[in-house]
Amino acid sequence: MGPVRIALAVAVAAAVTACSGPATSVRSHIKTVPATYYLALGDSLSQGVQPDAAGTSVETGQGYPDQLYAMLHPGQPALQLVKLGCPGETTTTMIHGGICKYRGGSQLAAAVSFLSAHRGHVRLVTIDIGANDPEDCGSWASLRTLLHCVGTNFPDAVSNLDTILARLRAAAGPGVRIVGMSYYLPALAEWRDGLQGQAIAWLSERLAADYNDLLDRAYAQSHVPVANVFGAFETADFGNRQTVPGVGTVPRNVALICQWTWECASRPRGPNQHANQAGYGVIARAFLSAGS
Repeated sequence: MGPVRIALAVAVAAAVTACSGPATSVRSHIKTVPATYYLALGDSLSQGVQPDAAGTSVETGQGYPDQLYAMLHPGQPALQLVKLGCPGETTTTMIHGGICKYRGGSQLAAAVSFLSAHRGHVRLVTIDIGANDPEDCGSWASLRTLLHCVGTNFPDAVSNLDTILARLRAAAGPGVRIVGMSYYLPALAEWRDGLQGQAIAWLSERLAADYNDLLDRAYAQSHVPVANVFGAFETADFGNRQTVPGVGTVPRNVALICQWTWECASRPRGPNQHANQAGYGVIARAFLSAGS
């Protein structure tokens, strides 16, 4: 090989080496997108509880947080879902603990700890809490019980919700989107049980509307938007009758409770107040609309 060819070969080799050498350096400049979080808080609905084939209520991956996360993730690929909800949770136990075990003693303490540890990286917090507070009202056993629920349970739940929201906001910071929700009404399924059941359904709807209004006001005072699940389930619509297979012709609100929950299902799965997969999808879309 002549001197010219040797020089050319050396130059080419040097050029190839120069091109291949900095590969590690190029990779080091690729930015890793930091994880962001969607934190789901609340009661059994936030864990997607449904009855299994034996009728036992179990946590599933079909709840509204799971479905909402699936809607959000394509546009936010670094988003991660964290569920802290507790089946059976009330506003009182969310603050003080007593049902599910958490580091820190309560769901609220665990949520505050998570928000503080990931401050600046939480994109969304959803919360559904309060449905289990007036559980004693479910049977409407007596006027005395009813008056106690309206006069004591409802205000106590709202006061607790104020405390919960204040602590969440303080831990999350002002820029984090927190979204609450109103509730659907499983007791509408009582309509199928003749005149007495229809009276229970009517009365339950009026009380549920009042209770949801109280929760809505508490959220509004904390500048928290509300997923209107009460409205999405058309809870107040006793007209527009429609026929539901296996149920018969019933008002629109009763039909939707039968279609979107397990309340009208045959045994052993029913009756069960939890939403089914389709119902959880309705709730997820209500959250999506409220959070946009």
